[in-house]
Amino acid sequence: VDLAESGGGSVQAGGSLTLSCQASGDFDTLNEMGWYRQGPGNQRELVASITRLGRTNYADTVEGRFTISKHGPKHTMNLQMRSLRPDDTAVYFCKANVRLRWGDSQDYDYWGQGTAVTVSA
Repeated sequence: VDLAESGGGSVQAGGSLTLSCQASGDFDTLNEMGWYRQGPGNQRELVASITRLGRTNYADTVEGRFTISKHGPKHTMNLQMRSLRPDDTAVYFCKANVRLRWGDSQDYDYWGQGTAVTVSA
């Protein structure tokens, strides 16, 4: 399973960016996709996630500013980020939880390589 991330970059505070992640490969079900981030000196943390059925979850720090969405047939997930702040600066990682084969009892997590987001004051 490969995750192709795009959309990172630099922006001034108050600006917007949209991150995209597309999953590809040989798997049966894409259960959930999510964005995590890791800022300088910080642990990786959940930003937002979306399940196969469209249920979303957001970190308190981004609620109301970020919107996660998905396009099922293309296994693509987007994260629209608005009102960006300097403390949103981080490397953002896409994660996918998949079931490789129908009937399997175990699911697996895959990670993208990360895309950097820099927000200047």
